[in-house]
Amino acid sequence: MAVTRSFKELVQEHVAADPAFAEALLREGIDSLLQGDIDTGKAVLRDYIKATVGFEKLGQATGTQPKSLIRMFGPRGNPQARNLFNVLGYLQKRAGLELRVAKAP
Repeated sequence: MAVTRSFKELVQEHVAADPAFAEALLREGIDSLLQGDIDTGKAVLRDYIKATVGFEKLGQATGTQPKSLIRMFGPRGNPQARNLFNVLGYLQKRAGLELRVAKAP
């Protein structure tokens, strides 16, 4: 029987190997939040954080306890706007991105 890996492990490996995939994952997480799909946005961003910076370093960078961040991006998390935008700002800066909201064509 073949040994299988978890989906999260595959995502982490793909993020580490492909910067374009990592950028797309960050964009997708933010886009999902902006479109009102909060659960999907949090799940995608949680995977992105785990695969890139990790909750410990993110907590140090944003002045938020790692356990609070884990809860915030968990299935039952309800992030406050201040905390969410602080995290998104840091993730964009770290990725070298400057995302903007624009009217759809």
